[in-house]
Amino acid sequence: MFRMIKTELWKLKRYHVLWAGVLLMALSVLLALFSSTAQDGSVWTFSFLAEQVIKNNATTIFPVCITLITGYMIAREEKDDTLKNIVTIPVSYRALLCGKLVVGGLVSALFGLACAALTVLGNLIAGFPGLTVPAVVQTAVQMSFNCLCLYIAVLPIIAVSACISGGNMTGVIIAFVYGYGGMFAAGSVKLSNLYPITASLGMIGYRSYDVTWNTPLCCGSMALMIALTAVILLTMKSGTDRRWSARKKTKTPLKKGW
Repeated sequence: MFRMIKTELWKLKRYHVLWAGVLLMALSVLLALFSSTAQDGSVWTFSFLAEQVIKNNATTIFPVCITLITGYMIAREEKDDTLKNIVTIPVSYRALLCGKLVVGGLVSALFGLACAALTVLGNLIAGFPGLTVPAVVQTAVQMSFNCLCLYIAVLPIIAVSACISGGNMTGVIIAFVYGYGGMFAAGSVKLSNLYPITASLGMIGYRSYDVTWNTPLCCGSMALMIALTAVILLTMKSGTDRRWSARKKTKTPLKKGW
Protein backbone atom coordinates (compact mmCIF):
# COMPACT_ATOMS: atom_id res chain seq x y z
CA MET A 1 0.00 0.00 0.00
CA PHE A 2 2.86 2.39 0.79
CA ARG A 3 4.30 1.91 -2.70
CA MET A 4 0.93 2.55 -4.28
CA ILE A 5 0.51 5.77 -2.33
CA LYS A 6 4.04 6.81 -3.28
CA THR A 7 3.30 6.08 -6.94
CA GLU A 8 0.08 8.10 -6.83
CA LEU A 9 1.99 11.02 -5.33
CA TRP A 10 4.42 10.87 -8.27
CA LYS A 11 1.48 10.95 -10.66
CA LEU A 12 0.20 14.19 -9.11
CA LYS A 13 2.92 16.12 -10.95
CA ARG A 14 1.18 15.55 -14.28
CA TYR A 15 -2.34 16.31 -13.03
CA HIS A 16 -2.94 19.90 -14.07
CA VAL A 17 -6.44 19.65 -12.62
CA LEU A 18 -4.87 20.35 -9.21
CA TRP A 19 -4.51 23.97 -10.29
CA ALA A 20 -8.27 24.03 -10.77
CA GLY A 21 -8.55 23.14 -7.09
CA VAL A 22 -6.30 26.03 -6.13
CA LEU A 23 -8.42 28.36 -8.25
CA LEU A 24 -11.54 27.12 -6.48
CA MET A 25 -9.89 27.85 -3.13
CA ALA A 26 -9.17 31.37 -4.39
CA LEU A 27 -12.81 31.64 -5.45
CA SER A 28 -13.90 30.84 -1.90
CA VAL A 29 -11.75 33.71 -0.60
CA LEU A 30 -13.02 36.08 -3.31
CA LEU A 31 -16.63 35.28 -2.40
CA ALA A 32 -15.89 36.12 1.23
CA LEU A 33 -14.20 39.38 0.24
CA PHE A 34 -17.15 40.25 -1.96
CA SER A 35 -19.48 39.69 0.99
CA SER A 36 -17.46 42.21 2.99
CA THR A 37 -18.72 44.99 0.71
CA ALA A 38 -22.28 44.52 1.96
CA GLN A 39 -23.42 47.16 4.42
CA ASP A 40 -24.94 44.77 6.97
CA GLY A 41 -23.24 46.08 10.08
CA SER A 42 -20.71 43.25 10.34
CA VAL A 43 -17.29 44.09 11.73
CA TRP A 44 -14.74 42.42 9.47
CA THR A 45 -11.52 41.12 10.98
CA PHE A 46 -9.11 38.44 9.85
CA SER A 47 -10.84 35.85 12.05
CA PHE A 48 -14.25 36.77 10.67
CA LEU A 49 -12.91 36.56 7.11
CA ALA A 50 -11.51 33.09 7.84
CA GLU A 51 -14.89 32.00 9.19
CA GLN A 52 -16.63 33.12 6.00
CA VAL A 53 -14.08 31.29 3.86
CA ILE A 54 -14.59 28.10 5.87
CA LYS A 55 -18.36 28.41 5.46
CA ASN A 56 -18.00 28.90 1.69
CA ASN A 57 -15.72 25.88 1.49
CA ALA A 58 -18.12 23.65 3.40
CA THR A 59 -21.38 24.54 1.67
CA THR A 60 -20.49 25.41 -1.92
CA ILE A 61 -16.86 24.95 -2.97
CA PHE A 62 -14.92 22.08 -1.44
CA PRO A 63 -17.29 19.09 -1.76
CA VAL A 64 -17.48 19.73 -5.51
CA CYS A 65 -13.76 20.51 -5.75
CA ILE A 66 -12.43 17.40 -4.06
CA THR A 67 -15.00 15.08 -5.69
CA LEU A 68 -13.99 16.41 -9.10
CA ILE A 69 -10.25 16.08 -8.50
CA THR A 70 -10.29 12.68 -6.79
CA GLY A 71 -12.72 11.37 -9.40
CA TYR A 72 -10.36 12.63 -12.09
CA MET A 73 -7.46 10.79 -10.44
CA ILE A 74 -9.48 7.58 -10.45
CA ALA A 75 -10.94 7.92 -13.95
CA ARG A 76 -7.57 8.82 -15.46
CA GLU A 77 -6.43 5.18 -15.43
CA GLU A 78 -9.43 4.13 -17.49
CA LYS A 79 -9.29 7.12 -19.82
CA ASP A 80 -5.60 6.59 -20.58
CA ASP A 81 -6.27 2.84 -20.96
CA THR A 82 -3.62 1.99 -18.36
CA LEU A 83 -5.91 0.19 -15.92
CA LYS A 84 -5.75 -3.10 -17.86
CA ASN A 85 -1.95 -3.04 -17.55
CA ILE A 86 -1.95 -2.21 -13.85
CA VAL A 87 -4.22 -5.09 -12.82
CA THR A 88 -1.83 -7.62 -14.40
CA ILE A 89 0.95 -6.85 -11.87
CA PRO A 90 -1.26 -8.14 -10.12
CA VAL A 91 -2.93 -5.26 -8.29
CA SER A 92 -6.62 -5.42 -7.50
CA TYR A 93 -8.82 -2.51 -8.46
CA ARG A 94 -9.81 -2.19 -4.79
CA ALA A 95 -6.20 -1.77 -3.69
CA LEU A 96 -5.57 0.73 -6.47
CA LEU A 97 -8.64 2.69 -5.43
CA CYS A 98 -7.62 2.68 -1.75
CA GLY A 99 -4.25 4.18 -2.67
CA LYS A 100 -5.93 6.93 -4.67
CA LEU A 101 -8.38 7.68 -1.86
CA VAL A 102 -5.55 8.04 0.67
CA VAL A 103 -3.77 10.46 -1.67
CA GLY A 104 -7.06 12.33 -2.06
CA GLY A 105 -7.04 12.92 1.70
CA LEU A 106 -3.50 14.29 1.55
CA VAL A 107 -4.50 16.57 -1.32
CA SER A 108 -7.47 17.79 0.73
CA ALA A 109 -5.22 18.82 3.62
CA LEU A 110 -2.87 20.61 1.20
CA PHE A 111 -5.80 22.47 -0.33
CA GLY A 112 -6.73 23.59 3.17
CA LEU A 113 -3.25 25.03 3.68
CA ALA A 114 -3.42 26.73 0.27
CA CYS A 115 -6.78 28.22 1.19
CA ALA A 116 -5.32 29.56 4.45
CA ALA A 117 -2.44 31.19 2.53
CA LEU A 118 -4.90 32.76 0.08
CA THR A 119 -7.01 33.99 3.00
CA VAL A 120 -3.97 35.73 4.48
CA LEU A 121 -3.23 37.28 1.09
CA GLY A 122 -6.83 38.44 0.76
CA ASN A 123 -6.72 39.97 4.21
CA LEU A 124 -3.54 41.87 3.33
CA ILE A 125 -5.29 43.29 0.27
CA ALA A 126 -8.48 44.18 2.15
CA GLY A 127 -6.62 45.53 5.20
CA PHE A 128 -8.79 43.92 7.88
CA PRO A 129 -7.40 44.09 11.43
CA GLY A 130 -6.48 41.10 13.57
CA LEU A 131 -3.82 39.51 11.37
CA THR A 132 -1.54 37.96 13.97
CA VAL A 133 0.69 34.90 13.97
CA PRO A 134 -1.55 32.88 16.39
CA ALA A 135 -4.60 33.74 14.26
CA VAL A 136 -2.83 32.62 11.08
CA VAL A 137 -1.70 29.34 12.68
CA GLN A 138 -5.21 28.66 13.99
CA THR A 139 -6.71 29.39 10.56
CA ALA A 140 -4.24 27.08 8.81
CA VAL A 141 -4.98 24.22 11.22
CA GLN A 142 -8.75 24.72 11.06
CA MET A 143 -8.93 24.97 7.27
CA SER A 144 -6.66 22.00 6.70
CA PHE A 145 -8.54 19.78 9.14
CA ASN A 146 -11.92 21.00 7.88
CA CYS A 147 -11.01 20.16 4.28
CA LEU A 148 -9.93 16.69 5.42
CA CYS A 149 -13.26 16.21 7.24
CA LEU A 150 -15.17 17.43 4.18
CA TYR A 151 -13.27 14.90 2.12
CA ILE A 152 -14.37 12.16 4.52
CA ALA A 153 -17.94 13.43 4.17
CA VAL A 154 -17.93 12.92 0.39
CA LEU A 155 -15.89 9.68 0.41
CA PRO A 156 -18.94 7.43 -0.16
CA ILE A 157 -19.92 9.50 -3.21
CA ILE A 158 -16.42 9.19 -4.64
CA ALA A 159 -16.33 5.45 -3.97
CA VAL A 160 -19.68 4.84 -5.65
CA SER A 161 -18.69 7.00 -8.62
CA ALA A 162 -15.55 4.88 -9.00
CA CYS A 163 -17.72 1.79 -9.52
CA ILE A 164 -19.51 3.40 -12.47
CA SER A 165 -17.78 3.86 -15.79
CA GLY A 166 -17.85 7.59 -16.52
CA GLY A 167 -19.55 8.34 -13.19
CA ASN A 168 -17.19 11.17 -12.25
CA MET A 169 -19.46 14.05 -13.29
CA THR A 170 -22.48 12.36 -11.72
CA GLY A 171 -20.59 12.28 -8.44
CA VAL A 172 -19.72 15.98 -8.80
CA ILE A 173 -23.39 16.89 -9.24
CA ILE A 174 -24.40 14.81 -6.23
CA ALA A 175 -21.61 16.39 -4.17
CA PHE A 176 -22.84 19.88 -5.10
CA VAL A 177 -26.38 19.12 -3.89
CA TYR A 178 -24.97 17.34 -0.85
CA GLY A 179 -22.79 20.30 0.10
CA TYR A 180 -25.52 22.86 -0.56
CA GLY A 181 -27.77 20.91 1.78
CA GLY A 182 -25.46 21.94 4.60
CA MET A 183 -27.06 25.40 4.50
CA PHE A 184 -30.41 23.87 5.44
CA ALA A 185 -28.92 21.48 7.99
CA ALA A 186 -27.28 24.41 9.77
CA GLY A 187 -30.75 25.64 10.76
CA SER A 188 -31.16 22.77 13.23
CA VAL A 189 -28.75 22.23 16.13
CA LYS A 190 -29.22 18.45 16.18
CA LEU A 191 -29.15 18.03 12.41
CA SER A 192 -26.02 20.17 12.07
CA ASN A 193 -24.19 17.72 14.34
CA LEU A 194 -25.38 14.72 12.34
CA TYR A 195 -25.19 15.96 8.76
CA PRO A 196 -21.61 15.15 7.64
CA ILE A 197 -21.02 18.47 5.85
CA THR A 198 -21.91 20.58 8.88
CA ALA A 199 -20.43 18.00 11.26
CA SER A 200 -17.06 18.82 9.69
CA LEU A 201 -17.51 22.35 11.06
CA GLY A 202 -18.14 20.93 14.51
CA MET A 203 -14.92 18.94 14.27
CA ILE A 204 -12.93 22.19 14.12
CA GLY A 205 -15.11 24.10 16.59
CA TYR A 206 -16.38 26.55 13.98
CA ARG A 207 -17.68 29.67 15.74
CA SER A 208 -17.70 27.78 19.05
CA TYR A 209 -18.24 31.09 20.83
CA ASP A 210 -21.70 31.25 19.25
CA VAL A 211 -22.54 27.64 18.33
CA THR A 212 -22.71 24.68 20.71
CA TRP A 213 -21.37 21.57 19.01
CA ASN A 214 -21.84 17.98 20.12
CA THR A 215 -18.38 16.64 19.35
CA PRO A 216 -19.22 12.92 19.89
CA LEU A 217 -22.09 13.20 17.38
CA CYS A 218 -19.82 14.95 14.87
CA CYS A 219 -17.17 12.24 15.30
CA GLY A 220 -19.86 9.58 14.89
CA SER A 221 -20.98 11.18 11.64
CA MET A 222 -17.42 11.11 10.29
CA ALA A 223 -16.94 7.52 11.45
CA LEU A 224 -20.16 6.51 9.69
CA MET A 225 -18.89 7.95 6.41
CA ILE A 226 -15.63 6.01 6.75
CA ALA A 227 -17.52 2.80 7.57
CA LEU A 228 -19.87 3.31 4.62
CA THR A 229 -16.91 3.83 2.31
CA ALA A 230 -15.28 0.65 3.65
CA VAL A 231 -18.46 -1.32 2.93
CA ILE A 232 -18.57 0.05 -0.62
CA LEU A 233 -14.93 -0.89 -1.22
CA LEU A 234 -15.39 -4.39 0.20
CA THR A 235 -18.44 -5.09 -1.97
CA MET A 236 -17.29 -3.48 -5.19
CA LYS A 237 -15.63 -6.54 -6.77
CA SER A 238 -18.69 -7.62 -8.71
CA GLY A 239 -19.27 -4.06 -9.85
CA THR A 240 -15.72 -3.89 -11.19
CA ASP A 241 -16.20 -7.19 -13.06
CA ARG A 242 -19.34 -5.84 -14.73
CA ARG A 243 -17.45 -2.71 -15.64
CA TRP A 244 -14.68 -4.70 -17.29
CA SER A 245 -17.07 -7.03 -19.08
CA ALA A 246 -18.92 -4.03 -20.45
CA ARG A 247 -15.65 -2.63 -21.80
CA LYS A 248 -14.79 -5.94 -23.44
CA LYS A 249 -18.14 -6.11 -25.22
CA THR A 250 -17.58 -2.74 -26.84
CA LYS A 251 -14.54 -4.00 -28.79
CA THR A 252 -15.06 -4.27 -32.52
CA PRO A 253 -14.96 -7.95 -33.61
CA LEU A 254 -12.31 -8.95 -36.11
CA LYS A 255 -13.52 -9.70 -39.61
CA LYS A 256 -13.13 -13.31 -40.71
CA GLY A 257 -11.85 -14.46 -44.09
CA TRP A 258 -10.65 -12.29 -46.92
